[in-house]
Amino acid sequence: MPNPGDIVFLSAAATSAGIRAGEFTAVDAVNAYLNRIDDIDGDIKAYITVTREEALGVAADIDAALHRGDDNLINAPLFGAPMAIKDQFNTAGILTSNGSRAYADNVPSDDATVVARLKAAGAILMGKLNLSELAMGGTADPPYGTPNNPWRFGHTPGESSSGSGAALAAHLCAASVGEDTGGSGRGPASYCNAVGLRPTFTRISRHGITPMCWFLDAASPMTKTVEDCALVLGAIAGYDPLDPTTSRRPVPDYYGMLDGDIRGMRIGRMTELCDAPDMHPDVRRAVDAALETLAGLGAEVSEVSLPLTEIAGAIFVGIADTEGAGARDDLMRRAPELLDRASRTRLQSAALVPAKVENRAMKARVLLRRQFEDAFRQVDVLVCPTAPYPAPRHDALTAPFESAEDVRQRFFFRRSYTGCYPLAGMPAVSIPGGFTGDGLPIGLQLGGDSFAEATILRAAYAYQQATDWHTRRAPI
Repeated sequence: MPNPGDIVFLSAAATSAGIRAGEFTAVDAVNAYLNRIDDIDGDIKAYITVTREEALGVAADIDAALHRGDDNLINAPLFGAPMAIKDQFNTAGILTSNGSRAYADNVPSDDATVVARLKAAGAILMGKLNLSELAMGGTADPPYGTPNNPWRFGHTPGESSSGSGAALAAHLCAASVGEDTGGSGRGPASYCNAVGLRPTFTRISRHGITPMCWFLDAASPMTKTVEDCALVLGAIAGYDPLDPTTSRRPVPDYYGMLDGDIRGMRIGRMTELCDAPDMHPDVRRAVDAALETLAGLGAEVSEVSLPLTEIAGAIFVGIADTEGAGARDDLMRRAPELLDRASRTRLQSAALVPAKVENRAMKARVLLRRQFEDAFRQVDVLVCPTAPYPAPRHDALTAPFESAEDVRQRFFFRRSYTGCYPLAGMPAVSIPGGFTGDGLPIGLQLGGDSFAEATILRAAYAYQQATDWHTRRAPI
């Protein structure tokens, strides 16, 4: 039996296995996480709401099910795993704040489909996690505190699923689900040495998720390991009659397909994103080393050019921010004073974008998707860094822009790396890919064709098995 305090360092899969084997109880696991939350989350600020009593009650039910031999629940993929959810997902009877003062009294009556499916898969909800206001990023004065990166305080854990990334790095939950419109799940995973998946558009229900941009938003499994990511994805993916846009395609056994064998897999190095002159040199070295590792595992690595990825960040903002302004029009008219000043400015600016600019961005999106479709006729997986540099300081995210070049560097450049996949409607996963010389995490991004989540997870798992980046702990 592990030391009770060490339960928090287990993966979700290992936690479920330990409970099934009688090594510790679900109540033990929940208490271990609650104790750690009490000890350090005052500094991390990952949680907005901790559902202490609810979690202990569900844990007691889990232990009772094991005692009476309820095989249906015992064999559930996330049996007894203490999980936390980005506070953008509706939770029945629990505050869903969207990281905003405007939603300070928002207590839904029903669970989002993702939340309901996690519960059905045996997960225990520990609480709701912090986020940038309205899942936008760049909040100047977050109402629930600014989440810290456990790898280095004073640096961002990423946006907008900031609490999810920080909670995983600080071991405040066994797994999480964030949301990823343009990189809001993969970015925090990259900065926090975690795994974050953006699925194919329509793969996971969005019922009960507060929207940012309805045709780009996606739930994002965020976990400590690739195996956990596969389990969470399998639990929440699939058609939902409450979200008629969801695909009716069968959900594969993502977890069962993780065999570590990528011999003959065709992997493309994304030339434009891997050769960008402004990339941090340690990130460049990490990606090159990762490609060598994948080649050593039997993959066939080649160069692939996708020219429009260089401006994907600008295309993304031209669409997502404009759509976001439309989605928040009523709030902006009714109670703009409740919004953070940075959020309000961004929405007001986006509302002034001419229709012809959004139209051009939509056309460019079609051309970008065609470039991805052409690429996936040549390769199975595309590789680039998740972010061109490690986690910046908090003040770098909120400092005023000084020039057009400053806007390009700080607002558009990094968004090209993650924004290209939602624009194409295709899946991508960020996994731990190394560290900078001064100890900040580097994310490796693997992308695939539509509904090729199983392929990119296989490649990610093979890389994870060949490295030890995911086993390293933040210095807290």
